[in-house]
Amino acid sequence: MNARTTRTLAAALSLTAALAISGCSSSDDGSSDSAGESAKPKMSVSGGYMPEPVNDKMAGAFMVIKNDSKTADKLTAVTSPLSDDLQIHETKDQKMQQVQAMDVPANGELKLERGGSHIMLMGLKSKPNVGDKITVELRFEKADPVKVELDVKERTYTAQNSNAH
Repeated sequence: MNARTTRTLAAALSLTAALAISGCSSSDDGSSDSAGESAKPKMSVSGGYMPEPVNDKMAGAFMVIKNDSKTADKLTAVTSPLSDDLQIHETKDQKMQQVQAMDVPANGELKLERGGSHIMLMGLKSKPNVGDKITVELRFEKADPVKVELDVKERTYTAQNSNAH
């Protein structure tokens, strides 16, 4: 009877291991990573906008970056044809400061919004107007870069004014 219990236990463990392995590979989201690598975080962006800048010296960019993976990541850089100097800023204790990176938590989101963390575009090459679209590319520590089209909105626009939060 001891041998039967051992065989049953071994079979159960084999089945559990097989299910765990197949479960891991099916959560790969179809990415083309090699079998030995863990899947990269996948980022999506919603609600992106830029209030119309007053002049060509600077502009702010706001959006929500969502991380639908089990792997935390960091926003490390932003580029745009509109400016060669894009900065990631956080606001703490009502003071704005530039940071090198910003956390995008696993299964969470990073909100870049007025009065909080945001992206600054310094020394604009041209001044965008309401109705224009501005392209920025977000770069992450682990995830692939994400291109985002920002709508240029009225200077007084905030995401709370819209239906999408």
